[in-house]
Amino acid sequence: MSGDVHVKLREFLDTFPLGLPATQSGVELKILRRLFNEEEARLFVLLSPFPEEVSQIAERTGIDERYLAEMLEAMSRKGLVFRIRRGGKTFYNAAPFMIGLYEYSVKKIDEELARLFKEYYESVYVDEMGASGVPGFKVLPLEERIAAGTILLPYLKLEELVKSARAAAVTECICRKEARLNGEGCGYPLETCLSFGAAAEYYIENGWAEEITTSDALKIIREADEAGLVHASVNAKHLSNVCNCCPCCCASLKGITKRGYEVHKYINAIFRSVVDQESCIGCGTCVERCPVGAITLEEVAVVNEERCLGCGLCATTCPASAIAVKLREKWEEPFNRAAELGMAMLEGKRRRRR
Repeated sequence: MSGDVHVKLREFLDTFPLGLPATQSGVELKILRRLFNEEEARLFVLLSPFPEEVSQIAERTGIDERYLAEMLEAMSRKGLVFRIRRGGKTFYNAAPFMIGLYEYSVKKIDEELARLFKEYYESVYVDEMGASGVPGFKVLPLEERIAAGTILLPYLKLEELVKSARAAAVTECICRKEARLNGEGCGYPLETCLSFGAAAEYYIENGWAEEITTSDALKIIREADEAGLVHASVNAKHLSNVCNCCPCCCASLKGITKRGYEVHKYINAIFRSVVDQESCIGCGTCVERCPVGAITLEEVAVVNEERCLGCGLCATTCPASAIAVKLREKWEEPFNRAAELGMAMLEGKRRRRR
């Protein structure tokens, strides 16, 4: 039965750091049936979350290599399997629901899929994203917003990370696209989702994103900053993406702005905004600018450090230049690679379930 195949697929996806928990309504199975046919579902659960060549997968599973090559290439083109091409070789691995199957739906999402995604997020996924206690994303401000004299390690320099990327691409923000299809969209720019390196190459080859230069990527980030979007990426030192997030549609920020959850469930806030009270003129511009309501106005602006993302958006528009972005005294170092982040998230979930 189709349901049995997709139940096994859901169970497999639920073993990932950001899993795919079951719901009473079964909405997650409706999503999986939209994305995977039975043959694809059966093959997907045999894959590793780590990249492998077709020959390795064939040897491990006993499946015909030619059949595997055709199926995996086709599935990678549909956004069901991640693909890397290096040195004349091609590697495939199982994609998690997020970051993965959800984001890879950016060009196929329609009103029905948007409705299903929304229902699933509101039912269980907003909590699944914060279930480990390990934030999956970090926020990096533009370096010019950071207090003068601050010594930054290379992986905290957003612009330098972008400049050193091997490849860059831009596509629509899946979160805002989903919201618009559900009749709830905002006025923030849509073409702001940036990917780099292997992720960019995957998007470009599949025709889901426009190939751009790193200079173009920096221009998009600056325009996103002016628009009031938060520069968030995977909580790792290696740069694979920059999600320019709005507070109303972003899957992470919605947990903070609409559910009132603590920032650390979703975001590694490495920096914080600090107001020079002698310079502050009490205009309230920063209160309106803050995407998560971390600033209140008394006689002067006051920042709630626990709620502050350290995005620097308040410093951007302060007419008195009274706000500086500084490293927190006790800040969490991002993980070296996404794989390390994933292992930490799995361990965090295990500890919380004991």
